[in-house]
Amino acid sequence: MQRNMIWRGLAAAVVMGTAASAWGFPRFPVTRCPADAVVAGAACLDKYEATVWRVPNAKTSNAGLVRKIQLGKVTAADLAAGGATQLGTASHDYAPCADNGQDCADDIYAVSLAGATPSANITWFQAQEACANSLKRLPTSAEWQIGADGTPDTGGSDNGTTTCNTDNLAGVTPTGTRSGCVSSRGAFDMVGNLYEWVADWVPRSTTCPGWGSFSDDNLCLAGASTTNGPGALLRGGDYGHFAEAGPFTTSASFGPSVFGVTIGFRCAR
Repeated sequence: MQRNMIWRGLAAAVVMGTAASAWGFPRFPVTRCPADAVVAGAACLDKYEATVWRVPNAKTSNAGLVRKIQLGKVTAADLAAGGATQLGTASHDYAPCADNGQDCADDIYAVSLAGATPSANITWFQAQEACANSLKRLPTSAEWQIGADGTPDTGGSDNGTTTCNTDNLAGVTPTGTRSGCVSSRGAFDMVGNLYEWVADWVPRSTTCPGWGSFSDDNLCLAGASTTNGPGALLRGGDYGHFAEAGPFTTSASFGPSVFGVTIGFRCAR
């Protein structure tokens, strides 16, 4: 009987592994990820900051397009052919997907694309829903940190072409175009460009003590508010953070319902 149980367990593991591979989920331990992502510990982290797309007829005529998105194989040409519309590049235009994440299912999809303007003006709830529709999720802060490790921190010195976009009040640059702003694991723009939501919530911070002698990166994780709800962590800094942007930049100053022109995200699976 014990031998039968062992064989059943092995068979179940094979079936689960095959199913995971068929649906595009990573096997564990993760050794390979879709082309739009990099290995970050036990997760596949999107290589680029997310672009968010509204896909019409997502469950009918565009079901194939959605499947490509979920497998990490979609291209900009595919999205254009399917009549998808990018959101969040100029305004907070995600409705009817609401700020609290309601009415977002089968509506907005997060895509990791090179050379695209990343989507901003998005709440934590909307970002999580966009990831979920793409069969992904927001990364934890620890996963984000693994993906960001090795990204050069120039202390706010931005040459405007190859270094991380940290000193550019004109706004975001297309994903992956800052060739020197890449981590040891191959993720782009994890310093500067857009602040990125991660999964973690903590008490909302009211002061920013910094890292002291450890780093000049921004750190807002003190003076916890007991009246204003939770803080959702933002990582990496944005295009106007100067020296305070970096791979250790962490802020819990904003709640998950906040959105702004400097706030974006990337997904993991």
